[in-house]
Amino acid sequence: MSDARSTPEARYPLEHGADAAGTDTIVFLHGGNVASWSWQPQVEGLPGRHLLTPDLPGFGTRAGEDWRSLGQAADDVAGIIAAHARGGRAHLVGLSLGGLVATHVMARHPALLRSCLVSGVPLTGVHGLARFLNSLQLPLWDRPWYWRAQAKAFGLPADAVDLFVEHGLSLRADNARRVFDDVNRGGAPEGLGGYHGPLLAVAGERESHLVRDSFPLLVSHLPQTRTWIAPGMHHVWSIENADLFTRMVLGWVDRSEVPTPETD
Repeated sequence: MSDARSTPEARYPLEHGADAAGTDTIVFLHGGNVASWSWQPQVEGLPGRHLLTPDLPGFGTRAGEDWRSLGQAADDVAGIIAAHARGGRAHLVGLSLGGLVATHVMARHPALLRSCLVSGVPLTGVHGLARFLNSLQLPLWDRPWYWRAQAKAFGLPADAVDLFVEHGLSLRADNARRVFDDVNRGGAPEGLGGYHGPLLAVAGERESHLVRDSFPLLVSHLPQTRTWIAPGMHHVWSIENADLFTRMVLGWVDRSEVPTPETD
């Protein structure tokens, strides 16, 4: 991963490919332990495309803001799409927390979306041992070794670890607590069935079973959902295997194509 930002506080651009002609906008929503800078591999891999990479409230350049709810974050994203996407509509790609936000955008602002792709989304919530382990993380939030352990668990490449750790230490624990509460609670947002566009739901083969266990709930609300298991991948696989993730996005956005064994 190239060092597009020297520190998490440096401003990563919202818009990329402003001069790209004849392409729809793709919006990328980051996960809960990273920020917009984490999409740099996809920005590099998608030249000639119009892309938006916003920071969610409470993350990256917006670390000083309060995280209020998934619905509020979805409204925030909707405003960005309406203001900056070509034709006021976009293809939406969300990873982890960004994928949960994307489900709320589908429910609350379906007319703004051309298609949607979500990866690593535990839509049914986090329960039992997994929830207990989540609760143990908050007292460790300001410990660099904790973030390095997270980077290893996520399978991040060595050149991404330092930025991941530095950004993690910039996140407010009170915001993290509210995010955990939203993620742990789970459940399909009200109105989700009103989205009628294409949807691809993805789980990494090596990430928590909670993600693939959420597929039936998505399908029950959105029968058009297609699903895929990314072979060998952990949770933050947009960095772990940036080329495969980028090719998946292109295939979905351009052709509504799900990767096959030949294109993995």
